[in-house]
Amino acid sequence: MNRIIGALTLAGTLLVINQVFFLNLFGLALATNSFLYLVAACFLPIVFLRKSPGIIEYILAAITFGLSIWLAYHGNDISVFGWSMVAPTYATWISIIYWLLVGDMLRRTAGKIVAILAMAISAYPMIAGLIPVAFLQGIQYDPRVLAQVHVMGTESIFGLPFNTAASILVGFLLFGVTLQHTGGAEFFTQLANSLFGRYRGGAAKVSVASSAAMGMMSGSAVSNVLTTGPMTIPTMIKSGFSKKTAGAIEATASSGGSVTPPIMGAAAFLMVSFVGVPYTDILIAALIPAFLYYFGIFMQIDGYSARYHIHGQDRNSLPNFFATLRDGWPYILAIALLTVLLLTAPAEAQVPFWVIAALLLIAFVKPSIHFRAKELGDLIVDAGKTIAQIMGIIAGVGLILGGLTATGVALSLSRDLVALAGDNALLILISGAIACFILGTGLTISASYVFLAIVMVPALTALDVNPIAAHLFVIYWASVSYITPPVGLAAFAAAGISKATAMETCFEAMKFGAVKYLVPFAFVLNPALVAQADIIHIAVAALTSFIAVFALSAMFSGYLQGVETTLNWPLRIILGLAGAAVFLPQWSISAMGVAAIIAVLALTKIKRTLA
Repeated sequence: MNRIIGALTLAGTLLVINQVFFLNLFGLALATNSFLYLVAACFLPIVFLRKSPGIIEYILAAITFGLSIWLAYHGNDISVFGWSMVAPTYATWISIIYWLLVGDMLRRTAGKIVAILAMAISAYPMIAGLIPVAFLQGIQYDPRVLAQVHVMGTESIFGLPFNTAASILVGFLLFGVTLQHTGGAEFFTQLANSLFGRYRGGAAKVSVASSAAMGMMSGSAVSNVLTTGPMTIPTMIKSGFSKKTAGAIEATASSGGSVTPPIMGAAAFLMVSFVGVPYTDILIAALIPAFLYYFGIFMQIDGYSARYHIHGQDRNSLPNFFATLRDGWPYILAIALLTVLLLTAPAEAQVPFWVIAALLLIAFVKPSIHFRAKELGDLIVDAGKTIAQIMGIIAGVGLILGGLTATGVALSLSRDLVALAGDNALLILISGAIACFILGTGLTISASYVFLAIVMVPALTALDVNPIAAHLFVIYWASVSYITPPVGLAAFAAAGISKATAMETCFEAMKFGAVKYLVPFAFVLNPALVAQADIIHIAVAALTSFIAVFALSAMFSGYLQGVETTLNWPLRIILGLAGAAVFLPQWSISAMGVAAIIAVLALTKIKRTLA
């Protein structure tokens, strides 16, 4: 089985390299739809082969491979003769079978709830003309034509999300897996230990730093918890953190990976196709919010540790920072090279492959990295499984896009949202946050994002909300479901490791991740926080926002750094309100918030001096 996965992965990777580098190897210059079908032929069959496949899975994989190759071969006919609307009978039957196969892939990669919702929305155009509710009415399709639209059209399974995944996301996913398999995960854990281990609450701070690095590589909160949690959670509990707090910190840190540059998660790459900007623009836009998120977690951990007298680890038991940095220079170089090339290279889709090549070369020649043919084979298989899972989800999520786009319902929903809210962008933001959260409890971030990107975001942009801020708002609020009851998947996974109650872990994670609930509103109201302004406004917005997060963290932890004292509830409430005020774009209100924070600092300093 691993040989099949490895062969398909190699073929798919070479195909993507040929396309993004414009190599035209063996005279292979592919039309876009044929390229996407061939990528599907390489990666989608792996969805069925990832976990102990039986005879049924092998058959489904073979059918997926065969039909994808057939579609690629007829790519020109599909485009020229408009088979998405009028196709030969055999092409229609192939489309019906493929539609069902993609639904099953989604069930295997994202779960039954996502699959049922996607299939229901994808079938919605068959009854759209019969719906009595005006804003849900749309163009009605014959089932056979609808199958052709989903499989051979350009706005469903093989629409913008899949196109973006095939041309850009494959390389970045491969880079993340390569970084892990060549020792990057262990290095970042050691580096975090050397940096933070000796300070108060060091075990938790190490967990945050290492989970942030791992999440940046994988973009998956749950897999991050399951990878780093078995090491970090017991260490935190041993150092003095309660079981629920240890699990909450790990879950909160891990759920930030999907919004942390330079790799982020699949939803961020889908933004490329929806917003129509280079990935580097999204990377830059996400920097300040990501720093604010992790700064808030760090400050709360520090305050918690001070209140409960949780000390750092013995310095002699920790790795030396400079020795760790010296031994791990390839991984620092890889991240730095990736970032620099993304900002300077003309073709961002090519960047991860250059960095992967450099990293693999170093891994093979550097004696301290044990990386030979066997490790390379394991990397290829693991990469194939990772890419297949994401591609399976994105193909399935494309059905949601196709169902809403084909009927025209997406436009009417956005129009009705604007009409309902009038000129009140805040009302749409609150309703959007609720919708993101509800969808996020049952869907993946990618599925939630695609649905809301075509329904809610146009309503926001119609009210002059910055497009990048609007799209990031959706991603942030979709990702909070990982730590929020009733289905906080990352918190539940962490609770399973810490042996704490799942709901208690969820509520504790909400406190540590509170910044994630507030920052999206802040950057929609003040786009400078997502780098959508001149450098002066961006710098001022960043500075004031760090002050705001400092105050909010003090409110949640009950401890004020700088003065090094615990806070009573009246002062905590004042700091919370002042921190929220500082986030607002109105300078007069922000100035009053900063003044209130300074007043609390001065008051507590005087009080402690006189005590």
